[in-house]
Amino acid sequence: METTVIDALEEFFSKYRLRHYPKGQILILDDEVLGYIYYLTSGRVKAYDTSYRGAELILSIYGPYNLFPVAPLVNKPNRFIYRAQTDIEVRQAPIPDIIKFLQENPKVVYGLMGVLHGRVDEMLHLMSYLMASSAKKRLMYELVLECRYFNLQSEDGTYSLLLSEKEIGSRVGLSRETVSREISKLKREHLVETRPGKIIVLNLVELEKRMKTIV
Repeated sequence: METTVIDALEEFFSKYRLRHYPKGQILILDDEVLGYIYYLTSGRVKAYDTSYRGAELILSIYGPYNLFPVAPLVNKPNRFIYRAQTDIEVRQAPIPDIIKFLQENPKVVYGLMGVLHGRVDEMLHLMSYLMASSAKKRLMYELVLECRYFNLQSEDGTYSLLLSEKEIGSRVGLSRETVSREISKLKREHLVETRPGKIIVLNLVELEKRMKTIV
């Protein structure tokens, strides 16, 4: 997102109280009627649904400068659950105030459309992998996407992803056991390392290169 768009969002939401929530806090329930929209200033929030067995199906992860949920802005119901994936800071503004702000700032709307397009594009790619790709390629795609989207690159060139094997499985439709098995393969190929609550991508360029060669 362009700096000018972020600056405009920061200025608008600065008039609303900064709220702090701990990791695991549910912010929005599915089908909850909302009169406001959240603006995430720090941390990460996941949007998910639940399967008929009660398992989480993670649909999207939001980082700083994101608005959620957007459905109420176009008079549509929210269908998903939103939970803090880390400790977070958010501001929330009434929907009429946000609509007025967007109507008066078409450049912000254009910037948010770019973000929305990126999310839709990611989901379509993931759907294609879910329908036709191997477990390994689906896992590799999710790791690459996480690195690209959140840009958590360390000084040594590695990427530290705050993801558990269970969370990855929820996003790509794989069991935790399958994710663990495929992660072990990537470790043997010296592409990743694992630490408690983290997956370290050692070489993003090579990971993406090998992903494209897998059927």
